[in-house]
Amino acid sequence: MSDARITPDGLRGGRPGREAPTGTNVPAGGGGPRRKRRGKRRDKEPEFRSYYDLPVINKPVWESPDIPGYLFLGGLAGAGALIGAAAHATSRPVLSRASKVAAASAGHLSLVALVHDLGRRGRFLNMLRVFKVTSPMSVGSWLLAGFVPSASVAALCDVTGVAPALGALTTTGSAVLGGPVAAYTAALISNTAVPAWHEGQRWMPFVFVSSGLSAASGLGLMAAPPAETRPLVPLAVGGGLAEVVLVKAMEERGGVVKEAYQSGPAKKFLRAAEILTVGGALLAATSGRSRSRAVAGGAALLAGSALTRFGIFHAGLISAEDPKYTVVPQRERLQSEADAG
Repeated sequence: MSDARITPDGLRGGRPGREAPTGTNVPAGGGGPRRKRRGKRRDKEPEFRSYYDLPVINKPVWESPDIPGYLFLGGLAGAGALIGAAAHATSRPVLSRASKVAAASAGHLSLVALVHDLGRRGRFLNMLRVFKVTSPMSVGSWLLAGFVPSASVAALCDVTGVAPALGALTTTGSAVLGGPVAAYTAALISNTAVPAWHEGQRWMPFVFVSSGLSAASGLGLMAAPPAETRPLVPLAVGGGLAEVVLVKAMEERGGVVKEAYQSGPAKKFLRAAEILTVGGALLAATSGRSRSRAVAGGAALLAGSALTRFGIFHAGLISAEDPKYTVVPQRERLQSEADAG
């Protein structure tokens, strides 16, 4: 024991550090408070935080209902032109006329929605000043510029019965452009930095095409008698079910971005779309010669397709607001590349 004494003037009779531990009974690596704190930090994964919790990317300035309506109408127009051409070739006059009119109307309305979101008509015309094959927006603008006049002339010739040769030519032209028109909006949003859209880039074109076919088939079931729409039923059922399955797959393969599809307005729109689309497919499959059942099934498929586009649009907005959805997938990709290399 030390002979040190504590006096009013301090420690007397002792040497500083005499009672300090010499290493005996001290665990390997230390064991002091600093060591314990370091061990606790290793056990807990650091929580990602951005500067002042601000988003990493700018939130899209696109607004609803303009842009989700534009996405839906583009799919309806493109798939409607394909169905109208097929009905024209197989002599189904009511289905052909209804699909052509729907394609032309949806094409015009999609342009209205796009121009309204842009704010000025001149901005759309400015996009036609150049053609850039690597820009989905540039390619899409030129597709619409060719599709809408062609589909309009095809519908006008069918309704009035004049210039059948010109009507057949424009029907073929609108059908050729119909596929790209139905699919290009998927590339448009997938090529952005918005996590929910970018992470679903492998699935989005298939979702949009199947959704467009489901909507156009549903409209055909509503507008034409069952005698003309019988071949349309498998397309309506297959398109609707494929849309539901592909959206689910896109959510599941999105990793942490899946949360954006399962929260807020995106969740409400997508769940309502799923119920309507599955219900519409069941009604269409069992419609037989029932006109009322075919109309109800077609209306449900049409509404389900529209709600799917609204759900995907709002999932993108949700994912852009939280930096976690931007950074976590990037880290996962870097880790997978490091593991593979």
